[in-house]
Amino acid sequence: MDHYLLINGLKTKANFSEAATQKIFIPLLRRLNNMQKEAGRRIVVFLAGPPGAGKSTLVAFLESLSSQQEGMTPVQSLGMDGFHHYQDYLLSHFITRDGETIPLVKIKGSPITFDVAKMKAKIKDIADGKTVTWPVYDRTIHNPIEDVITVNKNIVLIEGNYLLLEEGEWKDLAEFADYTIFMKGDEAMLRRRLIDRRVQTGVDEVEATKFVDRSDMSNLHLILHQSRKADLTLEVDENSDFHIANN
Repeated sequence: MDHYLLINGLKTKANFSEAATQKIFIPLLRRLNNMQKEAGRRIVVFLAGPPGAGKSTLVAFLESLSSQQEGMTPVQSLGMDGFHHYQDYLLSHFITRDGETIPLVKIKGSPITFDVAKMKAKIKDIADGKTVTWPVYDRTIHNPIEDVITVNKNIVLIEGNYLLLEEGEWKDLAEFADYTIFMKGDEAMLRRRLIDRRVQTGVDEVEATKFVDRSDMSNLHLILHQSRKADLTLEVDENSDFHIANN
């Protein structure tokens, strides 16, 4: 079934099967609704997974779907991309990879290119029930824009690649999550999606492939193999349909 969702400020067409909606997504929303009612406070939900899995589209869909269910607490969806370090920082800080010293901008999207401490402070405030503002990432200027979203709902669903990563500062984030979801998919399928996504922005396919293989695929492997076990694992197939995976 086609759905039109607002993702990063753009109206986007997405397709979710009726079977997945009825058997996975509505029951998931009911579970979160019950958790929030029983807790009597705001709850925080993490949805993590590799690039190309469709996290942004799914959280936007769950937010929209929650508003259509009678008697259900509305979900507010957020993305972690607004916590990228600023472009000036990425251009002026370096890392050594394979014997070569490169600016962080060359591996933008890797764990080291995010301001984790800043994100942790925001998530803590959200978990504490405060009304806070949240940044978004603007792809046209390659920088975050601060204070775009006001977080004020009682079920807050945050998506991002590394939210369940068991590494460095990232591993401390999960203490703020009341429920966790992980998305996964076939690596070859995800690679193809990532290349296609960059080509659609006007990047030459050769250059797109080089970037994906240099940066995105190492991130993808890290996420798939170094993330903590989630309460729910979903698998997306080549038709963009969803299934509950065996943990």
